[in-house]
Amino acid sequence: MTEIVSSVCPHDCPSVCALEVERIAPDRIGRVRGGAQPYTDGAICAKVARYAERVHHPDRLKLPLRRVGPKGSGQFAPIGWDDALDLLAERFQDAAARFGAESIWPFHYAGTMGLVQRDGIKRLRHVLKTSRMAETICVGITDAGWRAGDGVKTGVDSREMAESDLIVVWGGNPAATQVTAMHWIAKARKARGAKLVVVDPYRTETAAVADLHLMLRPGTDGALACAVMHVLFAEGYADRDFLARLTNGAEALEAHLLSRTPAWAAAITGLDEAQIIAFARLYGRTQRSFLRIGWRFGRQRHGAVNMHAVTCLPAVTGSWQHRGGGALHSASGGYGLDKTLIEGLDAVDPATRVLDQCRIGPVLCGEDLQGGPKVAAMLIQNHNPAVVAPDTARVRAGLSRDDLFVCVHEQFMTETARLADLVLPATTFLEHDDVYIAGGHMFLQVAKAVIPPYAECRSNHAVLQGLAQRLGLSHPGFDMTEWQLIDATLRASGKPGADAVLAAGWLDCAPSFEDQHCLNGFPNDTRRFAFAADWQRAGPNHAGMPVLPDHWPVLEDVDTEHPFRLVTAPSRHFLNSSFSETPSSRRLAKQPTALVHPADAAALGLTETDKVRIGNRRGAVVVAVQPFDGVQRGVVVVEGIWPNGDFAGGMGINGLVGADAVQPNGGAAFHDVAVWLRAVDEQSARETQGE
Repeated sequence: MTEIVSSVCPHDCPSVCALEVERIAPDRIGRVRGGAQPYTDGAICAKVARYAERVHHPDRLKLPLRRVGPKGSGQFAPIGWDDALDLLAERFQDAAARFGAESIWPFHYAGTMGLVQRDGIKRLRHVLKTSRMAETICVGITDAGWRAGDGVKTGVDSREMAESDLIVVWGGNPAATQVTAMHWIAKARKARGAKLVVVDPYRTETAAVADLHLMLRPGTDGALACAVMHVLFAEGYADRDFLARLTNGAEALEAHLLSRTPAWAAAITGLDEAQIIAFARLYGRTQRSFLRIGWRFGRQRHGAVNMHAVTCLPAVTGSWQHRGGGALHSASGGYGLDKTLIEGLDAVDPATRVLDQCRIGPVLCGEDLQGGPKVAAMLIQNHNPAVVAPDTARVRAGLSRDDLFVCVHEQFMTETARLADLVLPATTFLEHDDVYIAGGHMFLQVAKAVIPPYAECRSNHAVLQGLAQRLGLSHPGFDMTEWQLIDATLRASGKPGADAVLAAGWLDCAPSFEDQHCLNGFPNDTRRFAFAADWQRAGPNHAGMPVLPDHWPVLEDVDTEHPFRLVTAPSRHFLNSSFSETPSSRRLAKQPTALVHPADAAALGLTETDKVRIGNRRGAVVVAVQPFDGVQRGVVVVEGIWPNGDFAGGMGINGLVGADAVQPNGGAAFHDVAVWLRAVDEQSARETQGE
């Protein structure tokens, strides 16, 4: 008999949707639908709706496995759970005895966004005194830019988009990656005739349905933002009262922008001057203008500077004051949770080194060790760095070291798992308990397991408990069940307990209208928006960063040898490397493909039946070609993080991306890559080579 069971989507997306799951047998699910939680409002993406295809995939890992052949060979043999955890503990103890505890690097990210299963590994780090990890791969750059002006990561409730007259999606593609956001945008367009403007380097699914698409060159968002503000000040759209009451540095900003004209920005962005002026006037005269800021344009070497420049717009016009106005990047900073039990914050030793996750390749190859020992042992949960991290060749070289012990806890035999010494089978979100917060809304949600764990799979929390017991680690978080940990965390945060939140369906943590709209001050020390960024507070690598909003020309050089700029954009069918194993997502995504302007394709002699080699000093990949007039000349887009094995030569698109740390506090410039393009014949399409 089919039952409908509530759950929460755990994947790395701001929407964190409420779900209604068909349980068609005690251990099997059917269709997944959007839940009634007010933001989700019944709308979810197609790939999660088909989740049965993933959770019941025949390639799910079933048993713990120990490597019996060379690293990367895929040769493994079954091992019992007790023996597997004993081995992991022994290798951690051996590394600590020989090189010190900092030679151990527990490594994770956002394969699940549930706080217990995602962040419990931090408790292991803190109690064991291992190397810590700077979580820079997604939010490090954009966080620095947002905080430089606004402060804490909060913003206007996404549901207010339904009351907006203008919605500007800057640096995002919600039609592909946040369908719930498009749901609320559609409400505003239908009920109010709201205009939709998209700022993005290529014609995405969202841009294709917009009233105006500003298709700028990659990395020129700061120039566009400055020119828009030039018009706002010059033509009387600036709210002088709001500027005086709730901002700092407005006079200096206005003087600085005198030379940042639309003509100046047009030369940098490749947009028409008239188009820039028209957008600035539309934004300036529309009080209910909602700025929905994405992550894409932040993944560049000057991403923090560009983010800060864009966030200045609603502070200039004062649109924060109006319902349906203001801005949202992420609301995740506004939940007020005490994560001490989950993360072991009471056991942090600030003297232990912090390694940048985006530098995993160089770190494992012996660089950027900050005076500490080499990394000798790793436990990897919720992450697939052999595909997702930048500079793939060095990541693989580091993970392949014979003197590095790697344990990967995973749902599938990913390329990272293939390089491991020990592979442990992991539960999906439907098979464990967790608590969730979001970036796209302010509903806290909890979920219990819908079905029992598949085969011998264990949750992240269970693995950490077993490892902690063997290592003799003591912390209350290791002694609790998942549900007890959730309940204690909520109560410590002054919120209802886990059972109460589950019974209610969700807990609305949204602040008042006045606080969301910063009418009582911005959430920072001065209570004012800062037009002059204090980059020194944002991170140690701040030299040369412009204080006032500007176009900062520090992108990877495009030159005669590398005349194209590559954007590695998300695919609507994958989510990072997740879903790249499901048949329907692979069928819909088809194959790795380069979107190339028709004039560039013609100049290279390329047609849609050809292959093209894309490369730089880091390596090269071969992909299919699609002539596409939705980019400017000199720009090439490859969507989706396809497995490395889907590329000739076995190295994926992130092999072209550098791992140099972005200012001011680390991160990877995934959308800031200079490359060459070369036509290839059928034989050479099977080969790849670097320069």
